Amino acid sequence: MATYAIGDVQGCFETLCALLDTIAFDRTRDRLWFAGDLVNRGPRSLEVLRFVKALGDRALTVLGNHDLKLLAVAHGLKTVNPQDTLTELLEAPDREGLLTWLRHRPFFHFDPALGVAMVHAGLPPQWTLEMAQNHAADLETALQGPAYLHLLKQMSHHAVGDWTQANDEWAQRAYRLHCFTHLRFCDAQGRLELKAKGPPGTQPEPYQPWFDLPRRRTANHTIVFGHWASLGPCTAPGVYALDTGCVWGGSLTALCLETRTQFSVASREVHPRA
Repeated sequence: MATYAIGDVQGCFETLCALLDTIAFDRTRDRLWFAGDLVNRGPRSLEVLRFVKALGDRALTVLGNHDLKLLAVAHGLKTVNPQDTLTELLEAPDREGLLTWLRHRPFFHFDPALGVAMVHAGLPPQWTLEMAQNHAADLETALQGPAYLHLLKQMSHHAVGDWTQANDEWAQRAYRLHCFTHLRFCDAQGRLELKAKGPPGTQPEPYQPWFDLPRRRTANHTIVFGHWASLGPCTAPGVYALDTGCVWGGSLTALCLETRTQFSVASREVHPRA
Protein backbone atom coordinates (compact mmCIF):
# COMPACT_ATOMS: atom_id res chain seq x y z
CA MET A 1 0.00 0.00 0.00
CA ALA A 2 1.34 3.42 -0.98
CA THR A 3 0.14 7.01 -1.21
CA TYR A 4 1.22 9.08 -4.21
CA ALA A 5 0.85 12.85 -4.50
CA ILE A 6 0.56 13.97 -8.13
CA GLY A 7 1.11 17.43 -9.60
CA ASP A 8 -1.13 19.47 -11.88
CA VAL A 9 -2.69 17.14 -14.49
CA GLN A 10 -4.62 19.87 -16.35
CA GLY A 11 -6.44 17.54 -18.69
CA CYS A 12 -3.37 15.49 -19.67
CA PHE A 13 -5.11 12.13 -19.34
CA GLU A 14 -2.70 10.13 -21.50
CA THR A 15 0.27 11.27 -19.41
CA LEU A 16 -1.60 10.54 -16.19
CA CYS A 17 -2.24 6.97 -17.36
CA ALA A 18 1.46 6.60 -18.23
CA LEU A 19 2.46 7.87 -14.78
CA LEU A 20 0.10 5.45 -13.05
CA ASP A 21 1.65 2.61 -15.08
CA THR A 22 5.12 3.78 -14.01
CA ILE A 23 4.25 3.68 -10.31
CA ALA A 24 2.26 0.43 -10.78
CA PHE A 25 -0.78 2.03 -9.18
CA ASP A 26 -3.11 -0.56 -7.64
CA ARG A 27 -6.52 0.98 -7.06
CA THR A 28 -7.42 -1.74 -4.55
CA ARG A 29 -4.49 -0.85 -2.28
CA ASP A 30 -2.91 2.49 -3.17
CA ARG A 31 -4.19 6.04 -2.80
CA LEU A 32 -3.67 9.11 -4.96
CA TRP A 33 -3.49 12.72 -3.82
CA PHE A 34 -3.94 15.30 -6.56
CA ALA A 35 -2.51 18.78 -5.94
CA GLY A 36 -5.29 20.57 -7.83
CA ASP A 37 -5.84 21.78 -11.39
CA LEU A 38 -7.21 18.52 -12.69
CA VAL A 39 -8.62 20.38 -15.69
CA ASN A 40 -7.98 22.97 -18.40
CA ARG A 41 -5.36 23.70 -21.07
CA GLY A 42 -4.82 19.98 -21.75
CA PRO A 43 -6.99 18.10 -24.26
CA ARG A 44 -8.87 15.58 -22.08
CA SER A 45 -10.19 17.35 -18.98
CA LEU A 46 -13.47 15.45 -19.14
CA GLU A 47 -11.73 12.07 -18.96
CA VAL A 48 -9.46 13.20 -16.12
CA LEU A 49 -12.40 14.40 -14.05
CA ARG A 50 -14.41 11.25 -14.70
CA PHE A 51 -11.43 9.05 -13.84
CA VAL A 52 -10.57 10.76 -10.56
CA LYS A 53 -14.21 10.93 -9.48
CA ALA A 54 -14.62 7.20 -10.19
CA LEU A 55 -11.71 6.38 -7.89
CA GLY A 56 -13.90 7.30 -4.94
CA ASP A 57 -12.06 7.22 -1.63
CA ARG A 58 -8.89 5.97 -3.33
CA ALA A 59 -8.27 9.54 -4.51
CA LEU A 60 -8.15 12.91 -2.81
CA THR A 61 -7.80 16.21 -4.64
CA VAL A 62 -7.50 19.78 -3.41
CA LEU A 63 -8.94 22.59 -5.49
CA GLY A 64 -6.76 24.63 -7.81
CA ASN A 65 -7.35 27.86 -9.69
CA HIS A 66 -8.26 26.09 -12.94
CA ASP A 67 -10.77 23.90 -11.12
CA LEU A 68 -12.41 27.01 -9.70
CA LYS A 69 -12.35 28.65 -13.12
CA LEU A 70 -14.29 25.70 -14.52
CA LEU A 71 -16.95 26.19 -11.84
CA ALA A 72 -17.07 29.93 -12.50
CA VAL A 73 -17.37 29.48 -16.28
CA ALA A 74 -20.10 26.87 -15.82
CA HIS A 75 -22.15 29.41 -13.85
CA GLY A 76 -21.55 32.34 -16.18
CA LEU A 77 -19.18 34.17 -13.86
CA LYS A 78 -16.14 33.97 -16.13
CA THR A 79 -15.66 33.70 -19.87
CA VAL A 80 -13.66 31.07 -21.73
CA ASN A 81 -10.45 32.37 -23.31
CA PRO A 82 -8.67 30.87 -26.34
CA GLN A 83 -6.27 28.82 -24.19
CA ASP A 84 -9.05 27.11 -22.23
CA THR A 85 -10.13 23.57 -23.12
CA LEU A 86 -13.33 23.25 -21.13
CA THR A 87 -16.00 23.02 -23.85
CA GLU A 88 -16.23 19.22 -24.01
CA LEU A 89 -16.60 19.03 -20.25
CA LEU A 90 -19.20 21.80 -20.14
CA GLU A 91 -21.24 20.02 -22.82
CA ALA A 92 -20.99 16.53 -21.29
CA PRO A 93 -24.20 14.72 -20.28
CA ASP A 94 -22.78 14.08 -16.80
CA ARG A 95 -21.61 17.68 -16.40
CA GLU A 96 -23.72 18.50 -13.35
CA GLY A 97 -22.60 15.48 -11.41
CA LEU A 98 -18.97 16.22 -12.18
CA LEU A 99 -19.28 19.89 -11.23
CA THR A 100 -21.08 19.05 -7.99
CA TRP A 101 -18.38 16.53 -7.11
CA LEU A 102 -15.66 19.10 -7.87
CA ARG A 103 -17.39 21.76 -5.78
CA HIS A 104 -17.19 19.42 -2.79
CA ARG A 105 -13.41 18.96 -2.90
CA PRO A 106 -11.27 20.51 -0.12
CA PHE A 107 -8.88 23.43 -0.35
CA PHE A 108 -6.35 21.90 2.04
CA HIS A 109 -5.59 18.47 3.40
CA PHE A 110 -3.42 17.19 6.24
CA ASP A 111 -2.79 13.55 7.07
CA PRO A 112 -1.38 13.25 10.61
CA ALA A 113 -0.39 9.62 10.08
CA LEU A 114 1.81 10.53 7.13
CA GLY A 115 2.73 13.92 8.58
CA VAL A 116 2.08 15.56 5.21
CA ALA A 117 -0.13 18.49 4.18
CA MET A 118 -1.22 19.33 0.65
CA VAL A 119 -2.30 22.64 -0.88
CA HIS A 120 -2.55 23.71 -4.49
CA ALA A 121 -0.57 26.96 -4.25
CA GLY A 122 0.79 27.98 -0.85
CA LEU A 123 0.36 29.25 2.69
CA PRO A 124 1.25 32.75 3.93
CA PRO A 125 3.86 32.90 6.72
CA GLN A 126 1.42 33.94 9.46
CA TRP A 127 -0.71 30.82 9.17
CA THR A 128 -0.22 27.80 11.38
CA LEU A 129 -1.34 24.39 10.17
CA GLU A 130 -4.44 24.70 12.36
CA MET A 131 -5.25 28.11 10.88
CA ALA A 132 -4.92 26.71 7.36
CA GLN A 133 -7.32 23.89 8.25
CA ASN A 134 -9.84 26.31 9.75
CA HIS A 135 -9.66 28.74 6.83
CA ALA A 136 -10.06 25.88 4.36
CA ALA A 137 -13.06 24.52 6.25
CA ASP A 138 -14.74 27.94 6.14
CA LEU A 139 -14.19 28.22 2.38
CA GLU A 140 -15.42 24.69 1.83
CA THR A 141 -18.61 25.42 3.76
CA ALA A 142 -19.17 28.48 1.58
CA LEU A 143 -18.42 26.65 -1.67
CA GLN A 144 -20.66 23.73 -0.82
CA GLY A 145 -23.53 25.90 0.45
CA PRO A 146 -26.06 28.28 -1.07
CA ALA A 147 -23.56 31.17 -1.18
CA TYR A 148 -21.12 29.35 -3.44
CA LEU A 149 -21.65 31.68 -6.40
CA HIS A 150 -20.66 34.62 -4.23
CA LEU A 151 -17.46 32.84 -3.25
CA LEU A 152 -16.61 32.10 -6.89
CA LYS A 153 -16.98 35.80 -7.68
CA GLN A 154 -14.15 36.53 -5.24
CA MET A 155 -11.62 35.21 -7.77
CA SER A 156 -12.03 38.46 -9.68
CA HIS A 157 -10.80 40.64 -6.81
CA HIS A 158 -7.27 41.43 -7.99
CA ALA A 159 -6.59 43.85 -5.09
CA VAL A 160 -6.60 40.88 -2.74
CA GLY A 161 -2.87 41.25 -2.05
CA ASP A 162 -3.64 44.20 0.25
CA TRP A 163 -6.46 42.54 2.15
CA THR A 164 -4.53 40.84 4.92
CA GLN A 165 -6.13 43.12 7.52
CA ALA A 166 -9.58 43.32 5.92
CA ASN A 167 -12.49 43.39 8.34
CA ASP A 168 -15.11 42.37 5.79
CA GLU A 169 -15.86 38.64 5.95
CA TRP A 170 -15.93 38.16 2.17
CA ALA A 171 -12.76 40.18 1.67
CA GLN A 172 -11.02 37.86 4.13
CA ARG A 173 -12.35 34.85 2.24
CA ALA A 174 -11.12 36.30 -1.04
CA TYR A 175 -7.63 36.64 0.44
CA ARG A 176 -7.65 33.08 1.78
CA LEU A 177 -9.03 31.72 -1.49
CA HIS A 178 -6.13 33.31 -3.37
CA CYS A 179 -3.60 31.94 -0.88
CA PHE A 180 -4.82 28.39 -1.37
CA THR A 181 -5.13 28.60 -5.15
CA HIS A 182 -2.85 31.37 -6.52
CA LEU A 183 -0.01 32.11 -4.09
CA ARG A 184 3.58 32.05 -5.34
CA PHE A 185 5.18 35.17 -3.88
CA CYS A 186 4.30 37.17 -0.78
CA ASP A 187 6.04 39.42 1.73
CA ALA A 188 6.72 38.94 5.43
CA GLN A 189 3.31 40.44 6.29
CA GLY A 190 1.54 37.96 4.03
CA ARG A 191 0.69 40.45 1.28
CA LEU A 192 0.40 38.66 -2.03
CA GLU A 193 2.10 39.42 -5.34
CA LEU A 194 -0.18 37.77 -7.89
CA LYS A 195 1.23 39.14 -11.14
CA ALA A 196 4.65 37.50 -10.96
CA LYS A 197 4.52 33.97 -12.36
CA GLY A 198 8.16 33.27 -13.21
CA PRO A 199 10.83 31.49 -11.18
CA PRO A 200 12.32 32.97 -8.00
CA GLY A 201 14.33 36.06 -8.83
CA THR A 202 11.81 37.43 -11.31
CA GLN A 203 9.50 38.88 -8.65
CA PRO A 204 9.59 42.51 -7.44
CA GLU A 205 10.95 43.45 -4.02
CA PRO A 206 10.21 42.75 -1.20
CA TYR A 207 8.31 39.62 -2.22
CA GLN A 208 9.74 36.12 -1.81
CA PRO A 209 8.57 32.58 -2.55
CA TRP A 210 6.07 31.76 0.17
CA PHE A 211 8.13 28.80 1.40
CA ASP A 212 11.34 30.85 1.75
CA LEU A 213 10.01 33.50 4.12
CA PRO A 214 11.68 33.58 7.55
CA ARG A 215 9.59 32.64 10.57
CA ARG A 216 7.02 30.84 8.42
CA ARG A 217 4.78 29.15 10.98
CA THR A 218 4.41 25.95 8.94
CA ALA A 219 8.17 25.55 8.43
CA ASN A 220 8.27 22.43 10.62
CA HIS A 221 5.68 20.62 8.53
CA THR A 222 5.99 18.72 5.27
CA ILE A 223 3.92 20.36 2.54
CA VAL A 224 3.32 19.23 -1.05
CA PHE A 225 1.98 21.71 -3.58
CA GLY A 226 1.50 22.36 -7.29
CA HIS A 227 0.59 25.48 -9.28
CA TRP A 228 4.11 26.73 -10.06
CA ALA A 229 5.28 25.14 -13.32
CA SER A 230 8.07 27.69 -13.79
CA LEU A 231 9.53 27.18 -10.30
CA GLY A 232 12.24 24.70 -11.24
CA PRO A 233 14.00 22.53 -8.64
CA CYS A 234 12.85 23.35 -5.12
CA THR A 235 15.44 22.78 -2.42
CA ALA A 236 13.60 24.36 0.51
CA PRO A 237 13.40 21.83 3.36
CA GLY A 238 10.05 20.20 3.97
CA VAL A 239 8.32 21.34 0.77
CA TYR A 240 7.78 19.35 -2.41
CA ALA A 241 6.83 21.16 -5.61
CA LEU A 242 4.93 18.80 -7.89
CA ASP A 243 3.88 20.95 -10.86
CA THR A 244 6.55 20.07 -13.42
CA GLY A 245 4.78 21.62 -16.41
CA CYS A 246 3.13 18.60 -18.00
CA VAL A 247 0.63 20.70 -19.93
CA TRP A 248 3.49 22.77 -21.37
CA GLY A 249 5.42 19.78 -22.64
CA GLY A 250 7.30 19.11 -19.40
CA SER A 251 6.53 16.12 -17.23
CA LEU A 252 3.97 14.82 -14.74
CA THR A 253 5.37 14.00 -11.33
CA ALA A 254 4.28 11.77 -8.47
CA LEU A 255 5.76 11.66 -4.97
CA CYS A 256 5.43 8.55 -2.83
CA LEU A 257 4.56 10.02 0.56
CA GLU A 258 5.78 7.04 2.55
CA THR A 259 9.27 6.95 1.00
CA ARG A 260 9.58 10.50 -0.49
CA THR A 261 10.57 8.88 -3.81
CA GLN A 262 9.68 10.89 -6.91
CA PHE A 263 8.57 9.51 -10.27
CA SER A 264 8.14 11.51 -13.48
CA VAL A 265 7.04 10.76 -17.02
CA ALA A 266 7.45 13.04 -20.02
CA SER A 267 4.30 14.70 -21.30
CA ARG A 268 2.43 12.76 -23.96
CA GLU A 269 0.55 15.96 -24.78
CA VAL A 270 2.43 19.00 -26.06
CA HIS A 271 0.75 22.39 -26.00
CA PRO A 272 2.06 25.86 -26.84
CA ARG A 273 2.60 28.09 -23.82
CA ALA A 274 -0.02 30.85 -23.56
